[in-house]
Amino acid sequence: MNQSKKVANLAIAALEEKKASDIRIIDIEHISTLADYFLIASGSNRSQVQAMADNVEECLSKLGYEPKSIEGYQNANWILMDYGDVVIHLFDDQNRLFYDLERIWRDGKVIEKEDLNS
Repeated sequence: MNQSKKVANLAIAALEEKKASDIRIIDIEHISTLADYFLIASGSNRSQVQAMADNVEECLSKLGYEPKSIEGYQNANWILMDYGDVVIHLFDDQNRLFYDLERIWRDGKVIEKEDLNS
């Protein structure tokens, strides 16, 4: 398993621990140089979105993966966590609908968690 798939799997597990909803994995490797994967997930309120971000950062840092940057943590309506080949977008429900990254990145391939393990 390559590095970006490993980071994505670890991040998804951390998000699931904090009851993130509607986790989407978009493979953008063949359409962008920004990253290999975008992970998009929702939380129902500011506290949950921050807890999701905290858990991702904690779980990944335990294994030596540090973010290049984290943006939006204070407001927590959209937190962006940049891990290089994996970029994680955490939204509250309202902002996820408003920004609709799935539509913007529709040229990417939405994949299932199981596809990361192949």
